[in-house]
Amino acid sequence: MPRVDAGRHLKQQVCDAVDAMQDDLLRISHAIHANPELAFEERAAAKLLVDALRGAGLEVTAGAHGLETAFSAEFGPDGQPCVALLAEYDALPGIGHACGHNLIASAGVGAGLALAALGDDVPGRVRVLGTPAEEHGCGKELMARRGAFEGVDAALMIHPAGMNLAGMPSIAMAELDVVFHGRAAHASAMPERGINALDAMMLAYHGVAALRQHIKKNERIHGIITDGGQAPNVVPERTAGRFYTRAANFEALEPLKRRVGACFRAGAEATGCEVEILWGKADYRDIFFNAPLAEAFQTNAETLGRKFIPRGKLPADLAGSSDLGNVSHRVPSIHPMLACSPPNVTIHNVEFEKWAGSELGDAAVLDGAKALAMTAIDYFLDADLRERTHAIFNAGSGML
Repeated sequence: MPRVDAGRHLKQQVCDAVDAMQDDLLRISHAIHANPELAFEERAAAKLLVDALRGAGLEVTAGAHGLETAFSAEFGPDGQPCVALLAEYDALPGIGHACGHNLIASAGVGAGLALAALGDDVPGRVRVLGTPAEEHGCGKELMARRGAFEGVDAALMIHPAGMNLAGMPSIAMAELDVVFHGRAAHASAMPERGINALDAMMLAYHGVAALRQHIKKNERIHGIITDGGQAPNVVPERTAGRFYTRAANFEALEPLKRRVGACFRAGAEATGCEVEILWGKADYRDIFFNAPLAEAFQTNAETLGRKFIPRGKLPADLAGSSDLGNVSHRVPSIHPMLACSPPNVTIHNVEFEKWAGSELGDAAVLDGAKALAMTAIDYFLDADLRERTHAIFNAGSGML
């Protein structure tokens, strides 16, 4: 059979497989949505996904690559190109799956199951990776350091949004936990004996606020105070906060991190407090957009009825961060967005959390699984696509 006809036939088979398993995929999506778990704590979600893969006869390594809630399953002929399908399933504090990771998990695993259903006809090697801690902790980077992407030629995932996009505009990000240590005292009877850790935090916070006036348009600094003291009549001896610092790329992120750190050191110096400035174990890289691979995904999604907004029509300062960025500088990767809500509903709010459990969310799971599986087939069968994908990657990814 000619490769074009073979590809068309295999694509129809994986789409049929997704339709056949849709009840199971949506059950998993709804179960994860109903039980949001934070980064590194996604035990129930990981078990659901591992059980689904094992139920299809696949061998799965739970607790893969050093993370308790990660997993890995691999199948397909040896010696052929290897595509990784990625699943995320952590939630946000307070607002659950307002980033729709229940949809990402079900679509990624669904694509893997659809390709596994091809049996001996699967035209390449497939690795399904459960990747915890995207919202906090940079889980994919931690897994990558332990070999999760060794032998992988391309990595594919989807992300829900309010619109269909071939790729997510992205910037780099660093996480910061800061703790000030002062000395407690009675705030009325003997305030002079206290060293006020809340004063240190507030001075630092205002320093960060002032710094915001003098950073680039594509840079961001934002944070919260997680501990502001225990009682008004006690001079706070400890305060803590968590802050995110973002910039266009790693090169721009480092000097901004130094400026942000100076704000917190200044708060300590001004008040006499001690300060712990604890940057995350890994920083998030910007996503390197791989146009050939993203265009292949878009073409496949369009056959399912999806209509995409050109990347050039988005506001220049509309950008987020993902640890898929770290993967994209190791291997060619895509991070397309699939609409599961109206365009005016943005991620990371309560309204989006509702849409992630809606019928539009269900459609994103099924379309995402199909389009991912079809794109993997394109990558396996189309040598020209592979050549263009890797030419773009080699020309500008800043490979690690």
